[in-house]
Amino acid sequence: MKKNAVYLIGIGGIGMSALARYYRHYGCFVAGYDRTESTLTKELENEGMLIHYTDDVLQIPENCKNAENTLVIYTPAVPQEHAELNYFKSNNFNIVKRSKALGLIANNKHTFAVAGTHGKTTISTLLAHILTVAANGCDAFLGGISKNYNSNLLLSGSDYMVAEADEFDRSFLQLFPNAAAVTATDADHLDIYGNIEEMRKAFAKFISQIKSNGTLVIKKGITLKLPENNINIYTYSYDEPCDFYASDIQLCNDACYRFDINLPDRKIRNCKLGVPGRINVENAIAATALAWTVDIDECKLKNALETFVGVKRRMDVQINTPKLTYIDDYAHHPEELRYTILSIKEMFAGRKITAIFQPHLYTRTRDFAVDFANSLSLADELVLLDIYPARELPIDGITSKIIFDNVQCGEKILCEKGELLDIINKKEFDVLLTLGAGDIDLFVEPITKILNKI
Repeated sequence: MKKNAVYLIGIGGIGMSALARYYRHYGCFVAGYDRTESTLTKELENEGMLIHYTDDVLQIPENCKNAENTLVIYTPAVPQEHAELNYFKSNNFNIVKRSKALGLIANNKHTFAVAGTHGKTTISTLLAHILTVAANGCDAFLGGISKNYNSNLLLSGSDYMVAEADEFDRSFLQLFPNAAAVTATDADHLDIYGNIEEMRKAFAKFISQIKSNGTLVIKKGITLKLPENNINIYTYSYDEPCDFYASDIQLCNDACYRFDINLPDRKIRNCKLGVPGRINVENAIAATALAWTVDIDECKLKNALETFVGVKRRMDVQINTPKLTYIDDYAHHPEELRYTILSIKEMFAGRKITAIFQPHLYTRTRDFAVDFANSLSLADELVLLDIYPARELPIDGITSKIIFDNVQCGEKILCEKGELLDIINKKEFDVLLTLGAGDIDLFVEPITKILNKI
């Protein structure tokens, strides 16, 4: 699909921005629209892309108005009444969803795809780092900003490619990987699937698309209809014996972990992971399992694990002193919250955990209100914000209060975003977490400044 210009509707999204950078790298004129300006869109503009923030056909650059030479990519979060999208449709442009564009790029690569309702960003980013350190590099399209490379896109010219396989809008069905991991199949995106059974059918379809003689690495305990095609199937876990698991796990003074990795053919002893959190040990096992399929050097693998510094907004430590710790995390599903809070409690045993959570989407809040409350009750104290709507319109009767009323932790506060910094200024904290997938990330810097002054 050779085009001279690429126009992206929703260019500021994490997956869309990686595509924008990819096409810009290969010499295309790249422009796009997004609803809101962000740090990421500013970076894209500094890299030479033209971006505007009003749905206005007149602002589409002339370079992108030739249907013969322009590829249009849009995110499924864009509403169908979007004026620019309809302009391109009515003028017969070549228009594809983000997932299709990613699938076309992946077709020509030895692709590792990481799927699952949580964990995929950290695993794919760690795998990309392993391949960069221990192999001949890789191309990687990541769902977060790698702190090692300060980007969501890695390009090396290697035959290897790492991609997140996103279940939203059935996007992952555009991928036909050589190796894939499935990390979790907890109910999510029920606005798309209707029920968990349909969602898991989509996961089964995804793994059936693994290429012949390829590999599936699946979390132990997940039950999916396994494909009948000729592939290798392995299980992984945190510490439960299976094909890939950790043993002799030790929590170090820096809140990171040292452990052995058990592989089907050997044991790699005394590995150290460069990021904290019990859940990240499990993520490291999954990434190692995928790397094992292409025979990575053991010493280089250990070096990659230890030099991995993580992903922005994934167990992202902002402050860590004996008297005050502040960690920011993207967790926005009840199971993600449970894993994250439990990991923090293990790392900082005996300290008071305060969680600030911003629910993401009205439908997700409606579908999992009690589950959210149960997970958030693991914290000692909760500050609960109003719902971030993202692509959705409000639903009658669905507010943060339906979570709040079911939370059982000792102290809890329900507040709007505009009140949050005032609360931060007035309270004392021991271990503070900010959690959520909305715009809570905009508070990380001001919260850090307030806490550093205190």
